[in-house]
Amino acid sequence: MRILVIEDDAVLRDVVVSSLRDAGHHVDQAADLGAAEHWWRVQRFDAILLDLNLPSSAIRGSAMGSGLALLQQARRRGDNTPVLVLTARNQTPDRIAGLDSGADDYLGKPFELAEVEARLRALVRRAIGTQDISTVGQLSLERNNRRFRVGAQPLDLPAREFEVLWELMSPPGRAVSKRSLSDKLSDFDEALGDNALEAFISRLRKKLQHSGAAIRTLRGIGYLIEADSGDAA
Repeated sequence: MRILVIEDDAVLRDVVVSSLRDAGHHVDQAADLGAAEHWWRVQRFDAILLDLNLPSSAIRGSAMGSGLALLQQARRRGDNTPVLVLTARNQTPDRIAGLDSGADDYLGKPFELAEVEARLRALVRRAIGTQDISTVGQLSLERNNRRFRVGAQPLDLPAREFEVLWELMSPPGRAVSKRSLSDKLSDFDEALGDNALEAFISRLRKKLQHSGAAIRTLRGIGYLIEADSGDAA
């Protein structure tokens, strides 16, 4: 998953970001409203962790008074990215305000990092309408364990190949554009080119041989994964 962590406390932000990256996620971060507003607009994320008490940006300032206003603004423009609010403002009126403003879940500080990740997985599953396990041929994705298997054998993949296959399997049979895959794998300051993406796809195809699953190219559209018919292009 690609996750944006919006949190002004540098120590807490570093801990959360490190934990999510160690779990295999691609994580970006913002420390103030200005940066958060910018990245939320220019990049597509699978989920967002949002602190409600955020300072304004020192660059150009921000017309928004809090993370709650940032959330409201995103929902007004039709952005439905799942949002998990993390905040010390954990009284019932605060939780109600956050949920009414468009938050999908609410977790008060202090919190356990394992619970943060579990709630993120649940939000993303709910957003894309998938089950915990997806299967194509002998290939299966276990989302709770963040693990691929071919039959009974684990399929170990480098981080970027893992993210490509995760996206194609969420859910399988769905066309995924090159732009969507590139956005998920790119850093803010370094875009992933078509050649690099095609190299990831080529390596995945080799690793999926004899799995009963194949990655199919949809010309001018992108890719999908489906049961192997023996002639995937």
